[in-house]
Amino acid sequence: MWLVIKIFNLLPSAIRKRLYVGIGLVWRAMTLGVRILVRDEQGRILLVRHTYVSGWYLPGGGVERGETIQQAAQKELMEECGVEADEPPALFHLYRNPSTSRFDHVALFVCSKWHQSHVKTPDHEIAEIGFFDYDDLPEGTTRQTKDRLAEILRDQPISDIW
Repeated sequence: MWLVIKIFNLLPSAIRKRLYVGIGLVWRAMTLGVRILVRDEQGRILLVRHTYVSGWYLPGGGVERGETIQQAAQKELMEECGVEADEPPALFHLYRNPSTSRFDHVALFVCSKWHQSHVKTPDHEIAEIGFFDYDDLPEGTTRQTKDRLAEILRDQPISDIW
């Protein structure tokens, strides 16, 4: 190991800096996703059921390279539900998601003003979407989804863990 450090220190500082940053990105790479709470005029909650994983979830997905979390939230609403935000969704909280990986995080947004630009039909990713009353969520709604809804709608203490 001392030989590696010695060789590393012989490199020009610009190269050492690039290597240090690159190694840090590999060892500490972080993934980031978004989920969005949307409620209709009756206060019902928009949930999605995916084709590739069981359960009902708040709409959302991964943040792509070069995309802000705000852009990702709006993109996922449109792609998964046909919902277009009339104003940027508000960030509610940022969570660590160790159930996916120790490097995963989820940004939770609340979208208050929106309209449905088109009716979303089932496809290769989304099996079903629907609006549900908080007290009558569909069977299979994930624990994490229920926890986030309780934090927002029932003033439960906010966890930092998804």
